[in-house]
Amino acid sequence: MDVNGTVAEGFEPVREAFLRNFGQLGERGAALAVYRDGHRIVDLWGGTKDVDGQAPWERGTAQIVRSATKGVAAAVLLLLHQRGELDLDAPVGEYWPEFKAAGKERTLVWHLLAHRAGVPVLDRPLTPGQAADPELGAAAVAAQAPVWEPGTDHGYHAQTYSWLTGELARRVTGRPVGAWLADEIAGPAGADLWLGLPDSQAARVGRVGPVDAPEAADGLRTRPKRSVAEAYADPGSLTRRAFAAITPLPDENDPAYRAAALPASNGIATADGLARFYAALIGEVDGGRRLFTPRTVELARGERSAGPDRVLVVGTRFGLGHMLHGGASPLLSPGSFGHPGRGGALGFADPESGLAFGYVTNGFRQSVTADPRAQALVWAVRAALAGE
Repeated sequence: MDVNGTVAEGFEPVREAFLRNFGQLGERGAALAVYRDGHRIVDLWGGTKDVDGQAPWERGTAQIVRSATKGVAAAVLLLLHQRGELDLDAPVGEYWPEFKAAGKERTLVWHLLAHRAGVPVLDRPLTPGQAADPELGAAAVAAQAPVWEPGTDHGYHAQTYSWLTGELARRVTGRPVGAWLADEIAGPAGADLWLGLPDSQAARVGRVGPVDAPEAADGLRTRPKRSVAEAYADPGSLTRRAFAAITPLPDENDPAYRAAALPASNGIATADGLARFYAALIGEVDGGRRLFTPRTVELARGERSAGPDRVLVVGTRFGLGHMLHGGASPLLSPGSFGHPGRGGALGFADPESGLAFGYVTNGFRQSVTADPRAQALVWAVRAALAGE
């Protein structure tokens, strides 16, 4: 197995961990990028571009990153707040009057970001084609009655997060969320990151698919707990209903799906693009401007939800749209903030060390939060830092 790319002196164990993922954890194709104080110190890729193909993964190969997109969507709303265009403590209905229906009048903007809005499900799920229509998705979630009183509890809004954040951003800016992201975040950061893949970039994106989980290796959990598996198997559970808000599940290799803008689930990025995005949130990158002020960084990683998650059936921690370091999704340190993608991708920033991390893969597992391949790489980065 050939692994391409470079690592800075002292980070050789990260390359070794990346290579082990192919030999021990069934990796098919993947890339990893790590920035420190705005400069890239790890840039690795290997395997095949397509999960079911033979063509090699190349520098610049991109993949769908599933829920790692949520951290990007959160940055859109936090930047709007930073610019004085969005009040996080205001009712959502002030910007989106139709949302006040069915008992959601007191839902606040920050409730959406912290998974406290109480609308992780749709009583009438959308088809993939309907879900790709932002107006239909927004109307569906606006009409939905909450399953708990907004603000009083938290549960992962696996699919509905797309229309909650995307429509709110559109109401504030007057522009589609993917276009705003391209102009105000990805462009200034120089990040290969898209929400709504342009035709011009389609050839760079590999095919994704499921891969089997091996038995646990080196202490890394590769299979879900029984309680989690049971929740996914129960058609009436909030877990199953939340992920089934789009039914049937979309074909993630369908060009039409990739061209849609679903901020919960279908962002597409290179590993470098994901890492560079997080690096730009916390500092200057290669001389470019920083995106978040220190105060906004604290908003992103200040705990707003913690404890048993009514959807994921494990303990989770959220700031304003970003997952925080914890048992369900260990990051680099208690101060880290970011977001995993179900069964694979991971992106986060760690302000104290100045590190930003981006991992993308074409093979998705059963895990929702802590994928063992990503965790092996995080552990290796942590070990390299400890050895300095």
